[in-house]
Amino acid sequence: MSARTQENNAPHRAGFACFVGRPNAGKSTLTNALVGQKVAITSNRPQTTRHTVRGIVHRPEAQLILVDTPGLHKPRTLLGERLNDVVRTTWAEVDVIGFCLPADQKLGPGDRFIAKELAGIKKTPKVAIVTKTDLVDSKTLAEQLIAIDRLGKELGMEWAEIVPVSAVGGKQVQLVADLLIPLLPEGPMLYPEGDLTDEPEQVMVAELIREAALEGVRDELPHSIAVVVEEMLPREDRPADKPLLDIHANLYIERPSQKGIIIGPKGKRLKEVGTKSRKHIEALLGTPVFLDLHVKVAKDWQRDPKQLRKLGF
Repeated sequence: MSARTQENNAPHRAGFACFVGRPNAGKSTLTNALVGQKVAITSNRPQTTRHTVRGIVHRPEAQLILVDTPGLHKPRTLLGERLNDVVRTTWAEVDVIGFCLPADQKLGPGDRFIAKELAGIKKTPKVAIVTKTDLVDSKTLAEQLIAIDRLGKELGMEWAEIVPVSAVGGKQVQLVADLLIPLLPEGPMLYPEGDLTDEPEQVMVAELIREAALEGVRDELPHSIAVVVEEMLPREDRPADKPLLDIHANLYIERPSQKGIIIGPKGKRLKEVGTKSRKHIEALLGTPVFLDLHVKVAKDWQRDPKQLRKLGF
């Protein structure tokens, strides 16, 4: 009884948590699992995330805002440099940092590089999150937990918690939120109840199209794809009970030779991209959609400041 009363009197907490880690460490999948809906695109390609996507977890006693950053990496292009800047700026502004380390891969130079950077951020609490635990046996997991604990000690950094999780298997996902929330400052809700993200709908639609386009393309293409939604308008003269949303979007690649890969023989691949992304867009927006997709070339856009601005970076 007294515990219940104390729980009800506990102050409300609200703040920002950021998931960091090298590319493809499971950050976006964990964000989606915690929010309970797709707010970040996922792909087995590294460097999928380009925007900081905020997912919002609502609890009676707290509001946890998740910032999903791009993976920190050694940049080879101007786009890469800008993505790294986004990561470092985000780290400096959040209340708690979750460092995602996959259970199925031994700690490597990339993990040590990020850990070293994190050790330099003194005041922010850091939680080590061991992802993809469904891919390993208990012995491998135990070894990874010990290695992560040791890594913190080597760098003079104390982990607030070390927690294993499987976002795909749904194991310990809520525990991650339980451990992050007490590390947030006390304060009122920062977003209205029911909001799951603060990403504009147009950006989310563009990301869903890009996610569909990333599937099944050859290795050299993932970073070359950018999507811009030019227009989202309700179709006129439709009965109220049968609305239709017209979406016009351009899919940009860097070289004319890549056009054929995206479009596919007789337009088959582009059609698949449209069909697949339309389903996700309709689920997101809750309305039938007509999707008009065009492929355009923006020459070497990853290295061109003017093109990057135009494409929203």
